[in-house]
Amino acid sequence: MDPQVKLLFDAATRPYQGAGTYALRFARGKLCHDPVFFFLLRRGLLPDRGSLLDLGCGRGILLSLLQAAKNQYQAGAWPPGWPPPPLHMELKGIDVHAAHVRMARHALGDSVPVEARDLRDLDFQPCSVVVLLDVLHYLGGQEQRRVLQKAAAALESGGLLLLREADAGAGPAFYATRWADGLLEVLRGRLRNRLHYRSAIEWAGILELCGFSVGMETMSEGTPFANVLFHCIKRNA
Repeated sequence: MDPQVKLLFDAATRPYQGAGTYALRFARGKLCHDPVFFFLLRRGLLPDRGSLLDLGCGRGILLSLLQAAKNQYQAGAWPPGWPPPPLHMELKGIDVHAAHVRMARHALGDSVPVEARDLRDLDFQPCSVVVLLDVLHYLGGQEQRRVLQKAAAALESGGLLLLREADAGAGPAFYATRWADGLLEVLRGRLRNRLHYRSAIEWAGILELCGFSVGMETMSEGTPFANVLFHCIKRNA
């Protein structure tokens, strides 16, 4: 790992130390093994200013990384060749699990509000960016569409939606993804929870119908999974 990336990694995970050993290990594991987080910064996908709504933010890993990125950049400790991170972005997180929200609040402090809410029942605030990482497959088909429609309605013209989901058309790699997700559900005690997947082509079609111009790329580097990141711009009405 590049020394400046390692500094960023440490700065993003350090706030979880006081939340317990599991919280720290989880944060370090996610940032170490999940490619999406550093990819967003390395590619400069996020705008410099506006407001970002992280739906299904979990323990706040992305939010903590964005806070750390701002601080590291301003301190002059930034990976060479990377574009500047968002420096004037207002951040907010939403998650349905109260325990995750408590952990996120511990790490983020008062600087980033995180609410325990069910996004299916939530009216989304107007914003510049909506993030949905590995969230929608927990919802039913109609619920997925409704959440995407609400995201489109909340975003300003030209706003950004970042959606990551498994590609159900990816063959063996998707089966590995579905098996891993199913195992996690068993470990969480949610034996009857049915997961709803779609192919990348189907996701792209739904996003187009919701008013987005859609770009997508594989987001499984270093893993056996079949994840795809959709970076979507809201079209003018």
